[in-house]
Amino acid sequence: MSASAPAPAPAAAALQAVGITKRFGADTVVDGVSLEVPTGSTVCILGPSGAGKTTFLRCLNGLEKMDSGAVLLDGELLAYEHRGDHLRELRPSAAARQRRAIGMVFQSFNLFPHLSVRDNVMVGPTKVLGQPKGEVGPRAMDLLTRVGLGDKADRYPLELSGGQQQRVAIARALAMQPKVVLFDEPTSALDPELVNEVLDVMRDLAQSGMTMIVVTHEIGFAREVADTVVFMDRGRVAESGSTRDVLDNPASERTRAFFSKVI
Repeated sequence: MSASAPAPAPAAAALQAVGITKRFGADTVVDGVSLEVPTGSTVCILGPSGAGKTTFLRCLNGLEKMDSGAVLLDGELLAYEHRGDHLRELRPSAAARQRRAIGMVFQSFNLFPHLSVRDNVMVGPTKVLGQPKGEVGPRAMDLLTRVGLGDKADRYPLELSGGQQQRVAIARALAMQPKVVLFDEPTSALDPELVNEVLDVMRDLAQSGMTMIVVTHEIGFAREVADTVVFMDRGRVAESGSTRDVLDNPASERTRAFFSKVI
C-alpha cells in the first residue's frame, strides 16, 4: 500500500477513491484511478470490456485488496487508519464493519435459493447487523414494495424472472441502509425485455438522492441519470466529466472512437 496518507475528502464527497491501483501478477488492471462522488449523485462508469471497471468497483468495497491507493467514505479512511504520516491496515473485522455502509449489486443476482424473497432481503440486517426481525421485516416489505415485488415476498428466487431477481438484489442492498450503492453491470445478465424494469428502479433511486456508482453498458441510462460519466480504458480514466461533455463532446480520441461505435 501507499506509504503516504491521502488528503482528507471534501465534506461534500460521499466517497473518494485516491490513486487506486490493482495488479494481478504482471498485469496492472486498475492503474492509479481517482474518483470523487458527491453525496446524492450518480456516477456512471463506461468503457470496453477489460477496461478494469469491475475490478475498480470491487476495490471500492474491499472485495479486491488494492496494491496502492485509498478509499474514503464521508472523509473517513476505509480499512486503514492514520499512524503519523503513514497508514496502518485495520483488522478484517473492523474493516468489514466500515464497509457495511457500501452496498453492492452484482451482475449475477447472488440470492440465496433456499430463502424466500423476504428472507433474502432480511438476512443482512438480521445476521450481519444483529437487528431484530420485528424491526427488519416491515422495512423489508417496504423495500420490496418499492421495487415492485411486494406480492412476491413469499416466493423463492428460482420462481422469479431474472429482472425480478435483480430487483430483489437491489432491495437486499438497500436493506443494509448504505450510504453508497455500487452497481456492477446490473442488467448484463438479463434478457433485453427485462432490462427496463431494473433500470426503472435505479432511476427511482437516483431521483430519490441515493449516492450511486454504476458500471454499465446502458448508455441511454447514463445519459438520463448520470451526474458524472467516467470513461475507462486499459485500467485508467481516459475521460471524466458531465454527461454532455463525455457523451456528446468527448475530448479524448479513444473516447470518441468508442462512442462512435456504440451510440
